[in-house]
Amino acid sequence: MIYITRREVFSASHRLYNPGLSEAENCEIYDKCSNPNGHGHNYVLEVMVAGEIDPKTGYLLDLKKLKRIIKENVTDKLDHKNLNLDVDFMEGIIPTSENICIAIWNQLEGKIPAGKLYSVKLYETENNYIEYKGEKYGE
Repeated sequence: MIYITRREVFSASHRLYNPGLSEAENCEIYDKCSNPNGHGHNYVLEVMVAGEIDPKTGYLLDLKKLKRIIKENVTDKLDHKNLNLDVDFMEGIIPTSENICIAIWNQLEGKIPAGKLYSVKLYETENNYIEYKGEKYGE
């Protein structure tokens, strides 16, 4: 088994806010991240694919193809967007890094032509990141 990773970056804004809660509850839970005007991040995304090397090409998957898949399905849709308002696949989802990471996985799942999507890692800051491997907790 070999693992390949493509790193991409995008910038996006969001507001952490649950419409089912009061303003006070949102402020208590999300603190300054619930600012009504939102805030932004320069995200770093790492997409890892696992599989076997094709003996004909020497590749698991050409990284240029993986770059194009990520660009078309994820970064073109997220870059310089408001995640609460502008991104169809985030509609109705509180845009925490955890939820963004899972949503990105869902955008990529089934679109990788060789190997298997192994993990999606999303850095919100240089110190904080989320990793999703497509599994439900406890499975």
